[in-house]
Amino acid sequence: MTSGNLQRRLEREIRGQVWFDAFNRGRYSTDASIYQIMPVGVTVPADEEDAAAALAIAEEEGVPVLPRGAGTSQNGQAIGEALILDCTRHLNNVVDFDAGARTVCVQPGIVLEQLNRYLKPHGLFYPVDVSTANRATIGGMTGNNSCGARSIRYGNMVHNVRSIEALLAGGVKAHFRAVSGLGDSGNGDMPSELVENLLDLGDSEADEIRRRFPKLLRRVGGYNIDELTLDRPNLARLLVGSEGTLGFFRRIHLDLQPIPPHKVLGICHFARFYDAMDSVRHIVKLNPAAVELMDRTMIELAREIPLFAPTVARFVKGEPDALLLVEFAGDDHGEQLASLRQLVELVESLSENQRQPSSVVEAVDPSFQQAVWEVRASGLNIMMSMKGDAKPVSFIEDCAVALEDLAEYTARLSEVFARHGTTGTFYAHASVGCLHVRPVLDMKQAGGAKAMRSIAEEALEMVREYKGSHSGEHGDGISRSEFHEPMFGRRMVENFEQVKRWFDPDNVFNPGKIVNPHRFDDRAIMRYPSGYQCEPVETALDWSAWQGYDRALEMCNNNGACRKAQGGVMCPSFRVTGEEVHLTRGRANSLRLALSGAAGAEALQSKELYETMALCVGCKACRRECPTGVDMARMKIEFLHQHRRLQGSGVRIGLRDRLFAWLPRYAHRLGPLGSLLDLRDRLTGLALLSQWLFGLSANRPLPRWRRDRFRPDDSTGEGREVVLLVDTFNSCFESENARAAQKVLQAAGYRVAAPAAGDSRPLCCGRTFLSSGLVDEAKAEARRMLEALRPFVERGVPIVGLEPSCLLSLRDEYLVMGLGPEAEKLADNAVLFEEFFAAEHEAGRLALKLKPLAQKRALVHGHCHQKSFAVMPALNKTLALVPELEIEVIDSSCCGMAGSFGYEAEHYRYSMDMAELSLLPAVRAADEDSLIVANGVSCRGQIGHGASREALHVARVLEMALA
Repeated sequence: MTSGNLQRRLEREIRGQVWFDAFNRGRYSTDASIYQIMPVGVTVPADEEDAAAALAIAEEEGVPVLPRGAGTSQNGQAIGEALILDCTRHLNNVVDFDAGARTVCVQPGIVLEQLNRYLKPHGLFYPVDVSTANRATIGGMTGNNSCGARSIRYGNMVHNVRSIEALLAGGVKAHFRAVSGLGDSGNGDMPSELVENLLDLGDSEADEIRRRFPKLLRRVGGYNIDELTLDRPNLARLLVGSEGTLGFFRRIHLDLQPIPPHKVLGICHFARFYDAMDSVRHIVKLNPAAVELMDRTMIELAREIPLFAPTVARFVKGEPDALLLVEFAGDDHGEQLASLRQLVELVESLSENQRQPSSVVEAVDPSFQQAVWEVRASGLNIMMSMKGDAKPVSFIEDCAVALEDLAEYTARLSEVFARHGTTGTFYAHASVGCLHVRPVLDMKQAGGAKAMRSIAEEALEMVREYKGSHSGEHGDGISRSEFHEPMFGRRMVENFEQVKRWFDPDNVFNPGKIVNPHRFDDRAIMRYPSGYQCEPVETALDWSAWQGYDRALEMCNNNGACRKAQGGVMCPSFRVTGEEVHLTRGRANSLRLALSGAAGAEALQSKELYETMALCVGCKACRRECPTGVDMARMKIEFLHQHRRLQGSGVRIGLRDRLFAWLPRYAHRLGPLGSLLDLRDRLTGLALLSQWLFGLSANRPLPRWRRDRFRPDDSTGEGREVVLLVDTFNSCFESENARAAQKVLQAAGYRVAAPAAGDSRPLCCGRTFLSSGLVDEAKAEARRMLEALRPFVERGVPIVGLEPSCLLSLRDEYLVMGLGPEAEKLADNAVLFEEFFAAEHEAGRLALKLKPLAQKRALVHGHCHQKSFAVMPALNKTLALVPELEIEVIDSSCCGMAGSFGYEAEHYRYSMDMAELSLLPAVRAADEDSLIVANGVSCRGQIGHGASREALHVARVLEMALA
C-alpha cells in the first residue's frame, strides 16, 4: 500500500492537518487495547466538507479509512492500516437542539461531558453515562454501542440514538432513521436499494436471528440486524455498534432524558466475592438506577493512588472482598431514601459470613456520591496501575450473562484463571450481568498470547452455555470479531458479511473489524510483538519503582484520562491545542516508540521527539491525576538529559536555556544593576532586541530585579525552631514574601533559623536545572542544599518553604536523584508555609493572633505542584485563619507560565491560551475588593501580566491580618 500520492493530494486538497511522519502515525497506532497497527496516515478534517473530501481522496487512492474519536477503544476498533480521520478537534459541535422534544443533533467528535454541560441548563442530559465521559466522543460511543453504569435504567446507545446522517462509500449521503417497512426509504434520503435489501434480510432471517441473538440487554456483538425483524425498524440502530465499518457518521441525532433531581447511594460491603454476585439478582428488584462492582484488587490499588486514597478511606470500611455501589435516582427524595433503607435491610438480612459488619455505607451528600463515582469511573486505569510487565488484559472484558448465573459464572471463571497460573480482576456493571473481567498476563512473552487464546476459548464456551453474550459493552474490534462464528453460527456471520458488502462493497471503512477479522492473538499486531525490546539507557534518575524508564512509559495504557477538558489540571497543553501529540498519552507513546525502535533509528535524539516534548510544562498534574501514574514531568527531565547525552558532549546549550537554568547562580549578584536591567521593559525596542537575541517574548515583561533582596538572620526567642527556606525568586525578585513569612512566623512565637551555605547566594533546589534536563548541575545544587540543612534535619527542625515548585522538589525529584538517605530525611521535614501553619493549627500549637481584613473575599489560584501534592486543603485552612475571610478556589488548570515557558517567544501564545481557559477570566471577573491569592511566583506573574491584578502569597495575607 503506497501513501505518497495520498499524502500529496490531501495536503493540496483539504484544509485540515495531514500527517504521514513516523511519530504522528505512531501516536495513532494504539488505542486502549493491547494492539498496535501503524496507520497509513492521519488527517484532522477542518469541517464536514473536509471530512468528505478526505474520504473521497482515500477511496480514489485505494486506501481504507478509519474515523476515530478519543481512541479509548478496548478491543482495537480505533486502529488499523488505514487513513485515520481524527474527528475530535473540529467536528465537535451541537448542530441542533430541541428542549421541548428532548432531542439534540451533534457532530461525531463532541465529548459526552461537553454535551451534558450544554444540556444541563435545560434540565436534560444524555443518559448513556460511560466511565470515560470526560473524553469519550458521541461518534465513538455510537460506533461502539456503548452502555454505561445506568443502562439498567436507560439502555444502551442503540436505545437512545434517534437517527444518523452518514456518508457512505462513493460519497453517498444518507440519513438513516425509522422506516415503516418495505417500500419506505425514508423520504428518499436513504438509498432505496440498500433499504430494500436490509428489510428483505430481516424478513428472511427473522427466525435465525431470534434463535441466535442472546436475550440480554448487554449484547453488542456483530451488526444489530435484530432491529430489521421489527415492524418499524430504525435503520440508524443498524449503524450503532458498526465500529466505523459501514460509513462515516456526519451527524448523530439523540434522544435526551430529564436530569433526576435526587440521588442516593449505598456502598454494600461483602466478605466474599461470590456473595456479592449472588445478591445482585435480589438488589435489582429494588429498582436501582445502577449496581456497580468493585473487587478487592481494585480497592487495594485505589488505596495506593494519591488521587483516590482519601475518598476510598471514606467509603471502604474494613477489608471487604467486594463492594456493590447501588444508586437510586428520581424525582422524590423521600422515595429514594426509603429505597436506601430497603437496601440496608436487604443486605443486613444476609448471613454474617456474607457481609462486613458495616454492611452498607450510605452516601446521601451529592459531593460524596460524586467522589465515589469518580473512583469507580476510573476502574480500568486503577486496574492498569499494576507495576511490572504482567497487567490485567482485555479480551473477555465484558461478557454478559443472566443475573441468576452471575455468581456461578464468575466463580468458574476464577477457576479458569487459576488453571492458567493467574488471577483476574473484576469490576463494573453487576446490575446487567456484565463485568469487566481481566486476567493478569504478561503480553511481552509468547506465553501471554498462548494463555490468552486458551482462556478466551474456555470462557466463551461458558458464556454460550449460559446463553450469554460474548460482547456486552466494549464492542468487537480485533478481540471479539474472530469469535462471532462460534457465538452466532456461520449463517449469521454470512449475514453480517452481506450487510458489510451492501454498505461498503470495496471494503473502504475500517477493514478487519466485525467481519473478515484479524486473528485476535496475532502478536504481529500487538503493542508488544515478538522481539519487542526497548533500547537500554543509563538513566539519570532512579526508575526502579517501575523496573526501568521503559516500563514507566509502558504504564500508559492509552485510556485517555489526560484528554479531559475540564476539572483538575491535566493536560494543559492539550486543552489549548486539542492535538494528540500534546497529551500525556501522546508523549508517553512517542517516547515508547522511540525507545523500542518503532519510530526509526536515533529517534530518541531526534528533533521531532524534542518538539513533541516541548509543550509539556512540567505541571506534575499527571503525577496525581493519571490513574496509572504516568509522571510525564519526571519523564521529560529524563528525556532532556538523554537527548543532550545522545547528541554528544560537544553540543552547546542555548543562551536562553543557560540564562534560565543558571539564574540561581547569578541572580543574587545582579540586584544592584536592577535599574539598568529593567530598562528592557521600559525602552522601546529593547524587548524586541531580547526576542531576537535570546528568544524572550517581547510581549512578556521580565521580573523586576530587587536591590533589597532578602537576607535572613537568626531571630532570638524560646519558641519552636523552624527553618525558613527562601528560594532564589522570593529572595531576589519578590523579597516582600520572604519578609512577610519571617514576620508571621516570629509573631506566632517561632524561632526562625537561617541556614548557611558557606557563600552569599541563596540555597537552590536545582529546579531550573532540572527543567532543562541538566541533572548533574541539579545534583550539585541538591548536595549544597543537603549540606546546609543537615544540622536542622538531624534535629527534626521543620524546613518551611515558600515556592511550591522549589520546596516540593525536595519531596519529589530529590528522592530519585541518587542523593542517599539524607534526601529522604529532608523530604520528611520539608513543608510548604501553608502546610506548616495548617498542621500547627490542627495540633493546637498555633499561637497567632489575626484580625479581620478590609477585604472579605479571597480568590485563590493553586499552583500546579500544590495540586499535584494535595496541598490545596492546607492552603485553604491557612487562609481560613483570617477571621471573616470568604475563600473561593478558582477551578483552573496550569496558569501557563511554568517557569521559563511563558517567557519563551515561541510559547507565549500557548502560555496565554492556558491562562485564558479559566484563570484570567475568573480574576478579571473578581471585584476590586477581593484578594487574589497565588503562592507560585510564575502564577503571580501571569495574573499580573494577563489581568493587571496583584496576586499575593499567603504569607503576605497573614502579615496583613496580624493583630
